Amino acid sequence: MAHGIRINENACRGCVNCIKVCPTEAMRVIHGKVRILEDRCIGCGECIRSCRHRALSLQENDWDKVSSVRPITLASDPALCTQFPWSPNPAILDQVLRGLGFEPIFEECSMAYDLAALAISRAIENGSAADLPMISTYCPAVVRLVQIKFQELLSHLAPVESPLETCIDLWRARHNKHDVPASLVVACPARVAMVENPVGRDVSSADFVISTARITREILSRSHGIQESAERKAKDSRWLNWAMLGGETRHILQFAERPVRTLAVSGMKNVISLLQDIELHRMKGVDFVELRACDLGCIGGISNAESRFLSRLKIENYGYSPELSEEERETLESLYEAKIWKLQEEIRSIEQVPLGRDMAKAMEKLEELHSVYAELPHLDCGTCGRPSCRIMAEDIVRGESSVDDCIFRLREKIAALSEEINGLSRRLVHTMTPEERI
Repeated sequence: MAHGIRINENACRGCVNCIKVCPTEAMRVIHGKVRILEDRCIGCGECIRSCRHRALSLQENDWDKVSSVRPITLASDPALCTQFPWSPNPAILDQVLRGLGFEPIFEECSMAYDLAALAISRAIENGSAADLPMISTYCPAVVRLVQIKFQELLSHLAPVESPLETCIDLWRARHNKHDVPASLVVACPARVAMVENPVGRDVSSADFVISTARITREILSRSHGIQESAERKAKDSRWLNWAMLGGETRHILQFAERPVRTLAVSGMKNVISLLQDIELHRMKGVDFVELRACDLGCIGGISNAESRFLSRLKIENYGYSPELSEEERETLESLYEAKIWKLQEEIRSIEQVPLGRDMAKAMEKLEELHSVYAELPHLDCGTCGRPSCRIMAEDIVRGESSVDDCIFRLREKIAALSEEINGLSRRLVHTMTPEERI
């Protein structure tokens, strides 16, 4: 299972900062080098933020390889529009990207985001009370978090495809260019994983992945004398709001035919806290929750080049046109009826490796785990290369670690061995008298 993170073992210093911030305990440091458990990683990027030695990075495709493919279309999270000194006008970025040889599909992106907002609004209205609040599926890290740690909430996930996938499908269908490869510009490992190992579909619509920072550097190094333009501003600006927290919610409310109560939360700690509240049925009366793993939304992605605060300011100052023309509404209705927005497959849980093959063996291993855990110091110091003593005990039971990996248990064993050696050194050889030994 892909996680979207590249490891540079030569740069890793075994500092264990990454294992302390991972929300799903997917990180290990073995023999001084970091390891990632793919079945636990959600690609949130917290480990990349914490790494001071740049041993972790986004697993993007090689720029020279992607830029040499022609023709190639390009789809992007709206956060890309906020990375430059000029206003986040898609028309400006469209012009620049075409100069680099790409074929941007911002018109289809705008349409896909409108369609996603409409589909979620209808799903909320038609959904059962048991499946409310509905959880946004726009952030892949949140979806994988639910699949791994909050499996009881799978039915709450909105059955709507990511507009980043939909826009590519829509562009290919409208222009009959099914063989033209597509590249997706992303700002986090979760979006890389979305391409390499998609959820809700067999194969991603995108063929390549480029980081936001990489293409931003390329654009800034080649772009001079950019001219501001108001062209297409009203049509393309609605989808820009999805880049920051609350933008998806505001877009959905434009299509709601009844009052809808919503919440918007960002940051892994807040996301986990809110999911726990939903699991405990504390969110009654809330219809929709917009959850983002990155602070302030996708503008806070680990691979962005611009400050998330400046990006938010740019979007807020740029403004948007919430009104849709009659022609746009008719187009959206036809696309909605065609169900191009719908997930191809049901989102399923990501099962973790069990302790035993059958229930009896698993219970036996669980008792052993509790016994081993009781002997550990419960300090969760991380010097063993595991995020907690409980995870350490689990790895010991699985045969992937030893109790001697715990520095405190090892120190106790060395102390006991030292005392034994000291005692043995005082023993006399039977063929020698005490005087002779001295």
